[in-house]
Amino acid sequence: MIHLHQIDPIAVQFPAFELFGRTFQPSIHWYGIMYLLAFATAWWLGRRRVAAGRLPGVDANAFGDLLFYGMLGVVLGGRLGYVLFYAFPDLVRDPLMLVRVWDGGMSFHGGLLGVLVASWVWARRHSLHFFDVMDFVAPLVPAGLGFGRLGNYIGAELWGKYTQAGWGVVFPTDPQFAGWSAEQLRTQFEAGALDAFARHPSQLYQAFLEGLVMFVALWWFSSRPRPRYAVSGLFALLYGVFRFQVEFVRVPDAEIGYLAFGWLTMGQLLSLPLVALGLFWLWKSHRSPTLRPAVEGGGA
Repeated sequence: MIHLHQIDPIAVQFPAFELFGRTFQPSIHWYGIMYLLAFATAWWLGRRRVAAGRLPGVDANAFGDLLFYGMLGVVLGGRLGYVLFYAFPDLVRDPLMLVRVWDGGMSFHGGLLGVLVASWVWARRHSLHFFDVMDFVAPLVPAGLGFGRLGNYIGAELWGKYTQAGWGVVFPTDPQFAGWSAEQLRTQFEAGALDAFARHPSQLYQAFLEGLVMFVALWWFSSRPRPRYAVSGLFALLYGVFRFQVEFVRVPDAEIGYLAFGWLTMGQLLSLPLVALGLFWLWKSHRSPTLRPAVEGGGA
């Protein structure tokens, strides 16, 4: 059944007030709440893994530092990656757009690089092997990816191509409806006039694959001691494959479009190195040592 997207991206709207001659009306967006849920889930899952001794020599306080480093890596790397990969011409015209994060724009691949750098710095401070840290962190990430994609769906952004599938979604942010009121959209939708504009809810596809499926796979896989590189390799491989597949039904960024062959997107291009690295790390894990939990019988 085709669905009309009618979710308000603002979860809480506070009363407006005057300050220094200007009117302010604070609000809490669902996308921000998704970020909080992502970090809270990573904290809860990470504490469980710490308690199970999955990173020997690391206690709850040290993990708290790692999570803080990771949060900085996600936000700074995600923003920088978006600007460099998807909006570089805008940066050239307006360098200050780099710091205007409230205007939107985050990149997973940039956020991943940010987390890698943050984890490397933290690992050096604690004299730990970098990939022991990454194997510990990898199962904590998919839940956050899922929440992030749900935030994209609620915000009616990053939608897919038009589809005749019965589960398509009509998004009010579609350029075809520029200037339309919510009432106009609802009336035309109920009359069946908008069925041809139903799109793949690609955000939900990604939330399912990158969030739920990856979490289940990685949490199960890491529930037993695995050789170094194995968990990181599985994470990179699964994400790269899932992202590459979903990009076929997702609308490419308007500023970039298709890079080649009439179908290759920037998201697919950036996912190919992850697939290659995932396969390489899984191969390398067969010749690597296995980190044993510090707690006897430690689970995930």
